[in-house]
Amino acid sequence: MLPGSSIGQRLVLTSFGESHGKAIGAVLDGCPAGLEIDEKEIQKMLNLRKPGQNLISTQRKEGDIVEIISGVFSGHTTGAPITMMIWNSDQKSKDYEALKTKLRPGHSDYPAMIKYNHYNDYRGGGRFSGRLTATHVMGGAIARKLLKVTLGIETNSYTVQIGKVEMEREFSEKMISSIYKNEVRCPENKTAKMMRDSILDARKKGDSLGGIIESVTTNVPVGLGEPIFSSLESDLSKAIFSIPSVKGIEFGSGFRGSELHGSENNDLYTIKKGKIITKTNNSGGILGGISNGMPITMRIAFKPASSIAQKQSTVDIKTKKITTLQVKGRHDPCVVPRAPPVVDSLVALTLADHALLSGAIKPVL
Repeated sequence: MLPGSSIGQRLVLTSFGESHGKAIGAVLDGCPAGLEIDEKEIQKMLNLRKPGQNLISTQRKEGDIVEIISGVFSGHTTGAPITMMIWNSDQKSKDYEALKTKLRPGHSDYPAMIKYNHYNDYRGGGRFSGRLTATHVMGGAIARKLLKVTLGIETNSYTVQIGKVEMEREFSEKMISSIYKNEVRCPENKTAKMMRDSILDARKKGDSLGGIIESVTTNVPVGLGEPIFSSLESDLSKAIFSIPSVKGIEFGSGFRGSELHGSENNDLYTIKKGKIITKTNNSGGILGGISNGMPITMRIAFKPASSIAQKQSTVDIKTKKITTLQVKGRHDPCVVPRAPPVVDSLVALTLADHALLSGAIKPVL
């Protein structure tokens, strides 16, 4: 069994570092030799999630400049572990001194203190911080490129709901180019503006909002997945739940499907251009834990960000008395807009791992 900081079987990503430590980084082991890659491609994806880009995200200013330390030579992967690092530069650890013994509602402070006997790094959430999702993106950018050049697989994730504001139309391929044309990463511009306004309103009130991200992956071959305990849904869910604030996931018709009759939810088979497909995709592209060739569709629920500026009641773990706290520092009023590249990354890492397991991708390109 792999330790908790690693994920994957053939393509293994290991994350390291803390939010307010010297650096964060990732090691990607098992990537085939011969993949053309450079820091610019990884940086492009990191830039989509980095902090301090606008008013609806944290104002922590980190360049998130990635350095490849090993595993790439002359512009190609060598087959050796790929080590990548980002040096932290804008920590304000003093903001957390007053919270050292006060348990922040919604955060991992209390269970982490008990599990690690108070040796855990509490500054900025330490290992539990959303900052560590940058390590997912480092590995995911490489996995995304690997899937694209070998199998033509593409993943696109986008915001479909912030608070109670939802997209009106169903996502289509034509919308892909619109995902990153606004701050909330919603491909429907009119809805994106309302989402932005609701986030700014929550921030003004010292509060936060949650939301839902939808992910669609196309050109997936039939047969990826290792039933029963490494089914594609199982491994994708495990990966997605490594994102702080994720509280729910559904595939295809998901919870809505539980309200339907079998005659309504079943995807009927047909043939199109000589290829077996289904007329609908309520399965979300996975049957029996195995990809069926249809797009893999997921909806991921994010809770409201736990760090809010309002005063809240809590317990001081040192005095064992009820007290109040007000979280200071720089925090996202809504984490959803920065999450699509993280979802893309974890989906890519999982699918690339299964493609290597199945032999669909060879160890040398």
